[in-house]
Amino acid sequence: MEHVHDYLIIGGGMAADAAAKAIREVDAAADVGIVGDETSAPYQRPPLSKGLWKGDKSPADVDLGTAASGATLHLGRRIESLDRQAHVARDDRGDSYRYRRLLLATGATPRRLPFEGGKRLIHYRTLADYQALHGVAQPGAYIAVIGGGFIGCELAASLASLGCKVSIVFPGKVLGAGRYPDGLAQFLTDYYGHHGVDVRAGTQVTGSNPTDGGVELTLSDGSLLRVEAAVAGVGVTPNTALAEQAGLAVDDGILVDAHLRSSDPDIWAAGDVANFHSVSLDRRMRVEHEDAAVSMGRLAGRVMAGVAEEYVTQPFFYSDLFDLGYEAVGLLDTRLQVVEDWREPHREGVVYYLDGGRVRGVLLWNTWDQVDAARALIAEPGPFDAASLRGRLPRG
Repeated sequence: MEHVHDYLIIGGGMAADAAAKAIREVDAAADVGIVGDETSAPYQRPPLSKGLWKGDKSPADVDLGTAASGATLHLGRRIESLDRQAHVARDDRGDSYRYRRLLLATGATPRRLPFEGGKRLIHYRTLADYQALHGVAQPGAYIAVIGGGFIGCELAASLASLGCKVSIVFPGKVLGAGRYPDGLAQFLTDYYGHHGVDVRAGTQVTGSNPTDGGVELTLSDGSLLRVEAAVAGVGVTPNTALAEQAGLAVDDGILVDAHLRSSDPDIWAAGDVANFHSVSLDRRMRVEHEDAAVSMGRLAGRVMAGVAEEYVTQPFFYSDLFDLGYEAVGLLDTRLQVVEDWREPHREGVVYYLDGGRVRGVLLWNTWDQVDAARALIAEPGPFDAASLRGRLPRG
């Protein structure tokens, strides 16, 4: 079967939803098609490790209402080939999709551990993964979280708050190493321990076996963990296979220009898979967070529909960890010069990350309503130093 769309979006996540809605705003008569390999319509991803566990939202609440934009959703389908010359994409069921303009919002795939653990070893990414874990993670259940990064930290906090027994296993010495100043990273690691989480720092999972009641993990220190489920959050890999097959320029994601256009003038990319040049940070980068997916998807949709705009949004992300929370803009990299400005050490304050006298990142730790001010600060040429930054933004 052949489907014909003015605008075709490959990928069914938040970037796709934002793009479809933006196209409709600019081109009211647009025929938009979205092809996604998940069976669920586009949904909010952050609640999978936050609000759904707190009871703030139900799975029905995370639906983004993409269908209301008038877009045609082709779900549970995977695009396997792209013919740029013919402007045709083909899926795994043999259907074809003819387009005038195309957006690749193919996202990313979780890195997988090099061993099998059965259904109770979950590489966490999707709503289906949440539902699988939620079926096991009842109060009192023993859950292992593998990985101490963004997703691992959020899941460990959410599961422990739910009443699960939680072990978090990660190779670093402390949680947040390389992102947070040493003192803050150590405080956070101890904080998890005080909240009942079994912190296995400096440890890796070297093997796993399914058991009748869950999964058994072998750790690098020789110990075993027998748990009812293990959930892995060990990073993601951008889904560039389709772009590579089509001959687009790829380098840690699909390379795009200021308008999010790829090396093909009729193809754009947005979200986790897009490698763009950040004007404010003066470097190419990919950003794997909600704000980037939504802002890039929206801008790509508008540009595809004929609006001349450039992507200049600075990276923004946020997290909730027990009763701690933060918002961050730009780069959090402790290889840069780090300036800490605490109202209450490790409880409320601002951390600045400088490079060559310019602010490249701002961490707002339990400090709210300062994201716009942080973005403005990063846009300023400086020069700045520790003395000029302390007190620059409210510390809580």
